[in-house]
Amino acid sequence: MTNHAIRCRHVDLNPEKQTIVMGVLNVTPDSFSDGGRFLSKEAITAQCTRLISDGAHIIDVGGESSRPFSEPVPLDQEMERVISAVRAIRSLSDIPISVDTTKSEVARAALDEGADVINDISALRFDEKMADLVAQRGVPVILMHMKGTPRDMQLNPHYDDVIREIHDFFKERINFCMGKGISRKQIILDPGIGFGKRFQDNLDIINNIEAFLDLQRPVLVGPSRKAFLGKITGHATPSHRDIATCGAVVAAVLNGAGLVRVHEPGCVVDAIKVAHALRTRKGESE
Repeated sequence: MTNHAIRCRHVDLNPEKQTIVMGVLNVTPDSFSDGGRFLSKEAITAQCTRLISDGAHIIDVGGESSRPFSEPVPLDQEMERVISAVRAIRSLSDIPISVDTTKSEVARAALDEGADVINDISALRFDEKMADLVAQRGVPVILMHMKGTPRDMQLNPHYDDVIREIHDFFKERINFCMGKGISRKQIILDPGIGFGKRFQDNLDIINNIEAFLDLQRPVLVGPSRKAFLGKITGHATPSHRDIATCGAVVAAVLNGAGLVRVHEPGCVVDAIKVAHALRTRKGESE
């Protein structure tokens, strides 16, 4: 069995033994789901306490919205948001912190303040210094597939074969990382649900996560409250899509996802237990 343990500074997390739940903390005024809710230290602390209590294994901090058609945030603004949040979390807990950023300056400062993981939606493509930073620090890095940028990714995306194209992208990015001195063992793959994807693409990705497992790295899936779930359920408001998120998470776990990124960990922890029981039972019968 391949060792997929993610080595953080205080703990190793192994998605082969349990599905790792990443709780989302958006410290932005304009995120698609909960923008503006967690800007003060008091609000951040209260939300992190709740995420941890509800079963999150990692808190994923984002200071720049990556919703469709969003505009980039100036470095100093993102820096202030993220570092304030990391400090607030660290004053509360040693829980692993993932920083959702494409800027090496923000990532470096966050690591200095106690963050553990870099979650880069550009897969280290937007900032040429990011790969060197990841290599130097030896931290886990999440490489996400995205067609275009948040500003233009949903302008008529097209794939001839979405699974093959994402697989080829991951293979190229893994080779790039290893060429930069990043350990293969520290790489996590995210196929980028909702990032430059059509409705059917998102369904195909969740149904075919096993297609990425030959790359020998854990796969993270982030379906939480995404628009494709709204299209299925008819819920226009993102916060009304948490039950639908549970359904997508169960399917993702059954198909091989090792990590899930969600806004409401409490909503999915029991769903994941059911998925594990089904997966174990299926394995026993085969």
